[in-house]
Amino acid sequence: MNVMDNRATSAMLYLDGVHVSFDGFHAINNLSLTLAPGEMRAIIGPNGAGKTTMMDIITGKTKPDLGTVLFDGVTDLTRLDETRIAELGIGRKFQKPTVFESQTVQDNLLLALNVDHSVKGTLFWRGSKPESERIDKVLETIRLTDARNRLAGSLSHGQKQWLEIGMLLAQDPKLLLVDEPVAGMTDVETHLTAELLKEINKTHTVMVVEHDMTFVRELGVKVTCLHEGTVLAEGTIDQVSSNERVIEVYLGR
Repeated sequence: MNVMDNRATSAMLYLDGVHVSFDGFHAINNLSLTLAPGEMRAIIGPNGAGKTTMMDIITGKTKPDLGTVLFDGVTDLTRLDETRIAELGIGRKFQKPTVFESQTVQDNLLLALNVDHSVKGTLFWRGSKPESERIDKVLETIRLTDARNRLAGSLSHGQKQWLEIGMLLAQDPKLLLVDEPVAGMTDVETHLTAELLKEINKTHTVMVVEHDMTFVRELGVKVTCLHEGTVLAEGTIDQVSSNERVIEVYLGR
């Protein structure tokens, strides 16, 4: 087995030579990226760099024209649909929170946990002990224990974002993809979100797409900068932010 194969089979996420074009526009252009099990990685880059398309490929929403996309060393994600990929343990949090506003915080988490997903099934559901313990644990992680009986619609923007992260956590995915979690947050909420993601990262592999460089610095993880659908630079936040090409295409704007 060559080095390449070793890297692929030991990775939580392995992308190699991925290409996608839409109407002749190369949204993703020879993208290669490896995420180790238990790692948290921050993805930065200008608008149009391919960050969202990359997440779409990982979750099966978009199929690449070329390239390898492997999950957990063995599974070829390009052959599976979105539902199957979610079942394998890849959870995605979109930028805009989509919580059930007229349900309580706790019921939102139950809806996320509950396979039958019907509101009726959930509201009359008196869960097993492991499930209620899991809900308690998630509430603690997302710092909403005291708000468990509040309606989700009454939460602040930041708290809604945390609840949505909690809804993903309730399903215990192996890999969490989190899109711009601190957009529109206060400084305090931004700081707490960094803490929250670090906590989640103790037990989960996490990929965070973000524009807020202060927040990325606070995460203290390896950073990948995308540009024109490919990796422009990779390393610590200091290495990446002092890279001349990164300054030119992204930070210098």
